[in-house]
Amino acid sequence: MGIADKAQNKAEDLGGKAKEAAGSATGDRDLENEGKGDQVKSAVKDAGEKVKDAASSIKDKLT
Repeated sequence: MGIADKAQNKAEDLGGKAKEAAGSATGDRDLENEGKGDQVKSAVKDAGEKVKDAASSIKDKLT
């Protein structure tokens, strides 16, 4: 996983946490849910990058 991808995923996760907290503090359920959604998207992207890294590592070991 590239450093840029890691940073982007982390930024999206932190942004999602901020939205969730702001929504919770103000009673804005839509904003809170949007923040939770951003966190889930970040986690899915991170998992995809880890799968790509593992596949690349296996390929390198086989060649």
